[in-house]
Amino acid sequence: MAERMTVDFWFDPACPWAWLTSRWLLAAAEVRDIDPHWHVMSLALLNSGRDLPREYLDKIQAALGPVRVCIAAQQRSGDEVLLPLYTALGTRLHVTPTEATARQVVDEALAELGLPGELAEAMTSADYDDALRTSHDAGMSLVGTDVGTPVIAFGGSAIFGPVVSPVPRGEAAGRLWDGVVQVVTTPGFYELKRSRDQRPDFT
Repeated sequence: MAERMTVDFWFDPACPWAWLTSRWLLAAAEVRDIDPHWHVMSLALLNSGRDLPREYLDKIQAALGPVRVCIAAQQRSGDEVLLPLYTALGTRLHVTPTEATARQVVDEALAELGLPGELAEAMTSADYDDALRTSHDAGMSLVGTDVGTPVIAFGGSAIFGPVVSPVPRGEAAGRLWDGVVQVVTTPGFYELKRSRDQRPDFT
């Protein structure tokens, strides 16, 4: 039996594009021998000090709360909690969004997974920021800072992306994975990009 390839994935729960990529990676893992591992990054940290629209900066600063909760939960329950917590948060934030506050979203996600409600207090605490910075920097060190989320790494290579909408499923997800591996492992390859002309499709 072939050994499964470890694929490291860095995400900020607030990013809709990272959410779509994460669901593609899970679909690809059903048809290819890959083993996703999940890590937290922060758009607030990534964009700190940059000259960006105030509305966007306020949005990503508010998103720091759920990111901190992910780190707190990871410290308490181990790495294996990150995917189910990301899924619980991301489903509420992107697939079935409501008018709930960020605190309510976090409370509901923790309750769904049977995690201690007190973890939500991490939203407003800087106690986890050193660990967050370490996780964030581990991903950014592989691709540089002129990117966003997600970052994926495998076999000694790493990229930002792929950005895709809607999510490919089944063998289509596998073929996209094959293509990503082909280009990312090509010596000297750096970038493929085109302008996005649609909103994220969560169907």
